[in-house]
Amino acid sequence: MSLPADFHSWAHAQQSRIESTLQGVLPSPDIAPRRLHQAMRYAVLGGGKRVRPLLAFAAGELARADAGRVAIAGAAVEMIHAYSLTHDDLPCMDDDVLRRGRPTCHVEFDEATALLVGDALQSLAFQLVAEYRLADDPAVQLEMVKLLAAAAGSRGMAGGQAIDLEAVGKTLSVPELEFMHIHKTGALIRAATLLGARCGNSLDDRALGQLDNFAKCVGLAFQVVDDVLDAEASTATLGKTAGKDAQQDKATYVSVMGVAESRSLAGELRQEALKALEEFGDQALRLRQLADFIVLRKF
Repeated sequence: MSLPADFHSWAHAQQSRIESTLQGVLPSPDIAPRRLHQAMRYAVLGGGKRVRPLLAFAAGELARADAGRVAIAGAAVEMIHAYSLTHDDLPCMDDDVLRRGRPTCHVEFDEATALLVGDALQSLAFQLVAEYRLADDPAVQLEMVKLLAAAAGSRGMAGGQAIDLEAVGKTLSVPELEFMHIHKTGALIRAATLLGARCGNSLDDRALGQLDNFAKCVGLAFQVVDDVLDAEASTATLGKTAGKDAQQDKATYVSVMGVAESRSLAGELRQEALKALEEFGDQALRLRQLADFIVLRKF
């Protein structure tokens, strides 16, 4: 089966695949507890760029992985991401009312349900990684479980969110900001990329290291661009409340460096990411295109 020639056609095909996979693995809204299952599907389906699954698919193609395996790994990562957004939007965190162009989960349902949605999505993500065969070697699959757990936990995404909350109203240095976002945003992006690659078996440790370096740079670039867009784009364009970071006095790349320097940093990170892929040649085309999409996106 030949792949679509252009990036947008390829991305659309993979987004459709991950949407279908998520539809299938999420509990039916007709199964008790119905309200919780309805809220889980509300939080996950029908929105988002699906950047993390796209990275998993692109890395999986590089590693000659079975696309069905990658789809499950990508779905697990997307559930962790959706749970984090659901919790981040709660009044006790960022207190937001809009996500992906519609009311946040706790507004559409209620706070207690939104809290349980996050709990249930995180559990389901690990159930998927354990239930489906994602690697030929069981030891590799166990490493995949460990990788996702570390990326989601206190040394990864959750820890980054804790640092972010502690930094409200404070002035951070660029290294401190980078440390925060390597955890809050970057950890799950790196995990998505490496999980996609781990679904295949054609990459050695050195190649996986290069791929991780690529994902680290892309993860930071993603956050830099997010900060710029929060400062410059409209709520209608973003699908979430624009200017929220400034309103909450949060430390961002824009608040620390300004818009122009932030854009320049995103460009530098893109170049570093592309350099990490040089040894892979044409096989890394989709990863290169994703780096461009992440840095040059408008929403």
